[in-house]
Amino acid sequence: MTGAGGRSGPEDSGPAGGLAGRGLPQGPGEPGLPTPRTAEGRAGLAWILAEPGRALIATDFDGTLAPIVADPAAASAHPAAAPALRALAGQVGTLAIITGRPALTAVELGGFGGIPGLIVLGQYGWEQWQDGQLTAPPPPPGVATARAELPTLLARAGAEGAWVEDKGYALAVHTRRAADPAAALHKVADPLAGLARRTGLQLEPGRLVLELRPGGTDKGTALTGLVAERRCRAILFAGDDLGDLAAFAAVRELRAAGHPGLTVCSGSAEVTELAAEADLVVDGPGQVTALLAALARAVSGSPRPAR
Repeated sequence: MTGAGGRSGPEDSGPAGGLAGRGLPQGPGEPGLPTPRTAEGRAGLAWILAEPGRALIATDFDGTLAPIVADPAAASAHPAAAPALRALAGQVGTLAIITGRPALTAVELGGFGGIPGLIVLGQYGWEQWQDGQLTAPPPPPGVATARAELPTLLARAGAEGAWVEDKGYALAVHTRRAADPAAALHKVADPLAGLARRTGLQLEPGRLVLELRPGGTDKGTALTGLVAERRCRAILFAGDDLGDLAAFAAVRELRAAGHPGLTVCSGSAEVTELAAEADLVVDGPGQVTALLAALARAVSGSPRPAR
């Protein structure tokens, strides 16, 4: 398939690009560093390795750095995530996490507070955390209206086991705890779509979750804005869920504008759409963190530009 920027689909279906089930697919050079399955992805990785000081390495949190769990409050980053990010922080120009969670929540659950220079864009870019400082505008009024209406809406839908995660700027309705999660998600889908229309919010699907959030920003706009703000030349973005498709599209658009880029899918059986769009597919948070660690080793000692 061809997306924005003319990226063709996977050139092959061999282990260099897919879920091998036996560790990261091996590429030339640094052990553990994989070979992307598309020419554009290989070019993006080569550029990052050549000039890491002008690169942006960005990832999602849940499903990418942290395994998916039934209770979002019980999530924690893969044990290798913080060490890999800490190693990269001293080597690449910009290191970021772009997540639908509140920024501070991702920092706390991940144990990322001590990573120098790390930027966490939370709530799809509404919030920014860096070096202990959190900045955010007030949430739009539609969020408060939806918050007040949701209990009655869910009761009328009869989706037993569905529950609401209040993120402040967004409201996520989860069905993973229900006896039949897919059926519960189906029951709430139309009522939530109507609530989104009435409140001017956007309905974002995910892995057994539907999220009501403000429009006007997504992971793609957050990524593009960060590239412009930090004057990044090359980009790597890793994600796992439907909300990350916007960031993948942004990477393709940036490639068309002259920024080499690489998209990485943290693969799962629940979401297959991302794998079809990615330059590289790895097997969940364990392999994502292995990729980041291998990248840190490969660029170790490279100079960073002054900012």
